[in-house]
Amino acid sequence: DVQLVESGGGPVRTGGSLRLSCTASGEWYDSYCLAWFRQVPGKTREGVAVIEPDDVRTYAGSVKGRFAISRDNAKRALYLHMNDLKTEDTAVYYCAALGYGYWGQGTQVTVS
Repeated sequence: DVQLVESGGGPVRTGGSLRLSCTASGEWYDSYCLAWFRQVPGKTREGVAVIEPDDVRTYAGSVKGRFAISRDNAKRALYLHMNDLKTEDTAVYYCAALGYGYWGQGTQVTVS
C-alpha cells in the first residue's frame, strides 16, 4: 500500500501563489501516473493536473498557464505550483496515484 499526504495549503490572496506537496510512504513506483484533483463542497471532484511517468503533463482548462505539476521520484513527491490564484480555485486539493486507488486526505486552499 501507498499512503499519500498533502501539505502546503492555506489561505492566500487573489493573485498569489502556493505550492502544494504530496509525499508518499510505502511502495512507490516511478511508473505511477500521478494527479491532483480538487473538490468544493456540494460539487463533484474535478481533475486539475496529471503527470505521466514520462513527464507528459495535462491540465484542466481552468488552470492551464497558471498551475504546474511536477514530480520528484527520488523523493517520492508530487507538487502543484499554483500561480495567479483566483477565488474559484478555493477547494480541497487531493493527490492521487491513478489506477491504484491511492488518495491523500486533502489540503484546503482558500483564495480571497
